[in-house]
Amino acid sequence: MDLFGGTIRTLENSLDYASAKNRVISDNIANIDTPNYKAKDVEFKNVLNSALESNVEAKRTNAKHLSFNSNMDSAYRVTTNNSTLYNHNGNNVDVDKEMAELAKNQIYYNALIDRINGKFGSLQTVIRGGN
Repeated sequence: MDLFGGTIRTLENSLDYASAKNRVISDNIANIDTPNYKAKDVEFKNVLNSALESNVEAKRTNAKHLSFNSNMDSAYRVTTNNSTLYNHNGNNVDVDKEMAELAKNQIYYNALIDRINGKFGSLQTVIRGGN
């Protein structure tokens, strides 16, 4: 029996995603002058799963390639963007994009914190008997 109906677990996974996103953005900004550093991003599991659930069979040419049927342990995945080049030193971190993503992620994180605080506040009210 799931005591909280899965809501707390969903909020917890969302907070994990927001924290990982913040770490990746911080790493990108910290490495803005590092030669050949490639910007990283965080993707949601459900976006990947929707692609993985299609009935497309792919040939794996290397044991390290992800299987379309593999189960991921995490709700998100960190990817590297190798397709762009912004600086002469091989670095592709766009500071304006990273700062915008950081602000967006902070708003998302704060909304999650407000929601989880509301859930715990409701539980506290129920435990106290409505007082």
